[in-house]
Amino acid sequence: MLRRILTGSRYLVIIAVIGSFLAAVSLLIYGGLLMVGIIYSAFTHLTFTSSGAKYLEVKSIEVIDLFLLATVLYIVALGLYELFIDEDIPVLPWLVISNLDDLKSKLIGVITVLLAVTFLAYVVEWDGNTNILSLGVSIGLVLFSLGYFFNRSTKGHKQEKDDVVDDSGIASDDIKRI
Repeated sequence: MLRRILTGSRYLVIIAVIGSFLAAVSLLIYGGLLMVGIIYSAFTHLTFTSSGAKYLEVKSIEVIDLFLLATVLYIVALGLYELFIDEDIPVLPWLVISNLDDLKSKLIGVITVLLAVTFLAYVVEWDGNTNILSLGVSIGLVLFSLGYFFNRSTKGHKQEKDDVVDDSGIASDDIKRI
């Protein structure tokens, strides 16, 4: 009985899947409408200045940041669905997630881009008065940590694959030494 309860409880992840998916859809729609408003605002003023161009640049980068966050939430929804509910869901080949390490690596990639775009928005808005170096160092440390974490987790995962024992009982690591 406990086995059936635990087996069925995996479907509770559908709450996280639906929540992540709805958040992603909401952010995508909001970002699309926001971009339409920004474009409309930029072209209705009929005065094209460098400050207007900078405004358009910054706002566009902020919307891209929003789209990237929506992408993260979408990948989480898809990944959790693939891992816990149905592994045969049709997705693009680069989005196939077979274990939590795959999901983590895809998330780390998107988060890296998200942080870079966020920093870019601050650089474009920078007026020279605030200390942007501390923000850059902070984001750099986070990116370095994510890279280190990703590198360590993929090395461990690769090592596990290398240590697989074949039918003869000989580890693949031993075969390489022969």
